[in-house]
Amino acid sequence: MQPSLYVALSSQIALENRLNTIADNVANSSTIGYRPTEIRFESLVNEETAFVSDGQTYLSTRGGGLTQTGSMLDFAVQGGGWFAIETPAGLALTRDGRFTISDAGELVTLSGYPVLDPGGAPIQLNGNAEPPTVSKDGLLRQDGAVVGSIGLYELDPNAAFTRFENSAIIPQGNPQPLVDRADSGIVQGYLEQSGVNAVAEMSRLIMVTKAFENTSSLIRDGETALDKAVETLGGA
Repeated sequence: MQPSLYVALSSQIALENRLNTIADNVANSSTIGYRPTEIRFESLVNEETAFVSDGQTYLSTRGGGLTQTGSMLDFAVQGGGWFAIETPAGLALTRDGRFTISDAGELVTLSGYPVLDPGGAPIQLNGNAEPPTVSKDGLLRQDGAVVGSIGLYELDPNAAFTRFENSAIIPQGNPQPLVDRADSGIVQGYLEQSGVNAVAEMSRLIMVTKAFENTSSLIRDGETALDKAVETLGGA
């Protein structure tokens, strides 16, 4: 195969990966606490021919705006921290703070996953007491007494990760609780909206789709030219 076709094919693979991330972002433009997936590409040189890498995905640091709900069990993170939850797939991090109290008195997500404290343990509340209040540092109080603390954890946006359900992230390695909370805190009665700019993502989707189609056309033209060259040489 001609080097130009290899280059075009590598570009097409990269564009397909970009299309997948954009489509995923658009689908989650209304998902609470969702952080968009971005992708970076590098040029790979092989025998003086430059190819496009498949691309490395990473999490955007762009968060969504906060919307007031008034619910005592809705929480939002201000700053770079993440809530930690215990799931069947292991510890996951999320910015979705829609919590509730289970029949056993644990603070859990809407899917029933326990919310964890800074030490990685489930948070036990008194289901018969008044709804808890939370301070910026995560301390939970019921009937005036401290009953626990919501943990905030660090997440390196450039590290490898996998998605879990809607907006949760399962990071590579063991996430650590935030030690310095000067720039991070918890706000009660608010939720963070999706960090996706739907209009911008749709514009990117159109541009990348056109680029993908153009690359496909170049590959077809290249293959046609190669076939004609073979036919000409074969008949000579």
